[in-house]
Amino acid sequence: MHEKLINHINTLLTADAGLATAAPDYFKEIKLKKKEVLLQEGQTCNYNYFVVKGCLRLYYINNKGVEHTTQFALENWWLSDYIAFQTGQPASFYIQAVENSEILAIDHKSLEKLYKLFPCVESYFRVIYQKAYAASQLKAKYFNDYSKEELYNHFSKAYPMFINRLPQYLIASFLGFTPEYLSEIRKRSVS
Repeated sequence: MHEKLINHINTLLTADAGLATAAPDYFKEIKLKKKEVLLQEGQTCNYNYFVVKGCLRLYYINNKGVEHTTQFALENWWLSDYIAFQTGQPASFYIQAVENSEILAIDHKSLEKLYKLFPCVESYFRVIYQKAYAASQLKAKYFNDYSKEELYNHFSKAYPMFINRLPQYLIASFLGFTPEYLSEIRKRSVS
């Protein structure tokens, strides 16, 4: 599993010599079944998760009991409740496997050690966090500028891998729709 992470690092920059050999000592391998919950609101978020295989989602449950998905993570993506991971505060989100998944988990202390031992790791995460922040900014813009139909059409063109892999109710949750409304939009786009 670790070679997948090293390969991903090498797609963005050159991994330091020795990182591939050292990585297994810093990461925990986890296998999840579909719908298995990895993190619950209120728990301590001890890990940042790298998806080797499968798909995870980050979500919260509002005061009316409705789930709102805020992020998905497919292969080679990272996912965590980052505020809780960085600060040690209780998690505000849940993380759940959308598919049977294989992930690598690294705790905060181990990540800090890797930053010191292998400078490429800190550079790698800088790039990852910049990309994630940019995506978050675009998502906010699209949610404010696009109609619901335009939002779905943009999402389906920009991320066809999600449309083909995720259940409709999760896509609706991510886009802020009811599954019924998403079904109507999809019918209109087909006809």
